[in-house]
Amino acid sequence: MGVMGAKRTYRPVQAFCLALALACLVPASAGAQGPALDAPNVVVISDTLVTSGQPTATALAGLKGLGIEAVVSLGPRGGLALVPDEPAIVASQGIEYIAIPFPPDGPSEAQYDAVADALRSVQGRRTLLHCQVNWQASTFLFLYRVVEGKEDPELAYQALATVWSPSGPWKQLLVTQLRKRGIAFDPY
Repeated sequence: MGVMGAKRTYRPVQAFCLALALACLVPASAGAQGPALDAPNVVVISDTLVTSGQPTATALAGLKGLGIEAVVSLGPRGGLALVPDEPAIVASQGIEYIAIPFPPDGPSEAQYDAVADALRSVQGRRTLLHCQVNWQASTFLFLYRVVEGKEDPELAYQALATVWSPSGPWKQLLVTQLRKRGIAFDPY
């Protein structure tokens, strides 16, 4: 079988694995069976990467059962405003916890660099990247996937677009960072 045959065989397997991971992580309100991540805007990117808004304390306590090995939390004070015990809840399960606090003055290249550093440090482990509603997390992850992972911007943007359409300073950050790196894509 030629290269084309190998691709046809691989894609259904990849789709099945992604569907299986999604079934385990979508919110319970979506009708999923079994364990679910109770958080807004859950998006399964791959078998090792999930983004979401702020999980509840109960959801955080169940991350080990979902196979999560690392959590990167973004936002004011590292995202601790909503679940102050998040670091202890996560660490008690033996899960690595990285909090990246962001000042309220809007996104910056330095913030993207901090997120990229954190994601590189947990690469290969099943990771939850979250912020309050998954706007910051999904935006920075789009950049990471395109800049670091060399993914097709259109395909990577589809995951971001399921959560929101960046505007204002967030869209400007995307445009600036993509152009700086010579990536031809116009966020919509």
